[in-house]
Amino acid sequence: MSGSARPREGSPRRRPLVRAAAVLCALVLTGTACDGGVHGTPGGSGLRDPYFPRAGNGGYDVGHYALTLDYTPADRRLAATAVVTARATRGLSAFDLDLTGLRVEKVTVDGKDARWNRTGQELTVRPHDDLRAGETFRTTVRYSGTPQTLTDPDGSKEGWLRTADGALGLGEPVGSMAWFPGNHHPSDKASYDITVTVPRGLEAVSGGEPAGRSTAGGRTTFAWHAPEPMASYLATVAVGHYGMARTTGPHGLPVITAVDPVEAAAAGPALAKIPGVLAWAEGRFGPYPFSSAGAIVDRPGDAGYALETQTRPVFPGAPDTSTLVHELAHQWFGDSVTPRGWQDMWLNEGFATYAEWLYTEDHGGRSAQQAFDDLYRGHDDSLWDFPPANPPGAAFISGTPVYGRGAMVLQKIRQKTGDRAFFALLRGWAAARRHGSASTADFTAYVGGKAPGVDFSQIWKVWLYGEGKPSRP
Repeated sequence: MSGSARPREGSPRRRPLVRAAAVLCALVLTGTACDGGVHGTPGGSGLRDPYFPRAGNGGYDVGHYALTLDYTPADRRLAATAVVTARATRGLSAFDLDLTGLRVEKVTVDGKDARWNRTGQELTVRPHDDLRAGETFRTTVRYSGTPQTLTDPDGSKEGWLRTADGALGLGEPVGSMAWFPGNHHPSDKASYDITVTVPRGLEAVSGGEPAGRSTAGGRTTFAWHAPEPMASYLATVAVGHYGMARTTGPHGLPVITAVDPVEAAAAGPALAKIPGVLAWAEGRFGPYPFSSAGAIVDRPGDAGYALETQTRPVFPGAPDTSTLVHELAHQWFGDSVTPRGWQDMWLNEGFATYAEWLYTEDHGGRSAQQAFDDLYRGHDDSLWDFPPANPPGAAFISGTPVYGRGAMVLQKIRQKTGDRAFFALLRGWAAARRHGSASTADFTAYVGGKAPGVDFSQIWKVWLYGEGKPSRP
């Protein structure tokens, strides 16, 4: 009934419509009866991302998540409350949150009971009062159950992963909806407060900075505060036995690490490199974009892959130097400058791969040009399966071309501009989109704007969007 007036009392032509609407509402939404006079429209149940069309939701922008989690590894039970503070981008009569599995117990909006229903990953909420465009509102969801481990289209695991002594929450691309309700698309970033209560003797680690801990009744509560904007797929929680350490990086930056005791001996020398890698990266990419740094090291079987969770990347065992550089470079490219959509993943992975090349070049190894040449002459035909800026589907957003050929695009730009202009571009891009999101079109426009006399059209056509192996390196 978007924009319609309330039917006049006693109007015989309108009363059947009103009764039908009431029946429909009772069937679809739990709770009290529908109100008349709805002035808003429902928010979208997805953002039509070409690879994950149901991911994210329309009609609002999240500013902050406050998550209160209570988890017991022995029975794998999670009891939680999520408070989602958002701003309506248009008048809303209802809106969706992404949440898969788990049992919703209660939903309120601005302290008033709200009606809600579940369909697949969609939690549809009908607030007691319509929301006006520009209005800030607070949705509280109380929920519980056993969080799920999800399988990506490429076969990897995400969501809530059971570990040897606890659990690990990993989100890329849409796994975070397995442990908290939200607007789970990289284009909507927010600050976070995450509080986790676990059995005494275990640690609960997240991103950002520690904000307190307390123990009572045989359970310990850990609070973490992440003040800078973060896409939900970069949020993490790790529960288990960890050795915690704190040191400093460039300019006194807190560096907080959590290491599974099984990995402690091997991980120590690798993690000791973090301050030096960050100092090097600042020289290449500009100031570190967050208020803390660090790492979480679990056992190799717990996740099976490294992930650039914001401020505290997760590693499956002690990382080698290249992997450490890759995940820390993501803090600039992927975490601070986040892809507008999943089609833009090369802006994450191509840049982080190129950072590996640069680090090797700057530390006495092969040059980035040699890395480019080796790839071009190599025998991995999968490198040319598809253009890095146009993966053919969700199963390919982490494919070889996104990483390797994405890095090759950057080396082609460097060839075209020369070193001085190229490194200014890298630093300028990280600064211009700091704590925001960007698309491939945003990047190509930025490069063209910073080098107006240079023709990049063949690079975009052949290396970024072209099919197959280019005829010349």
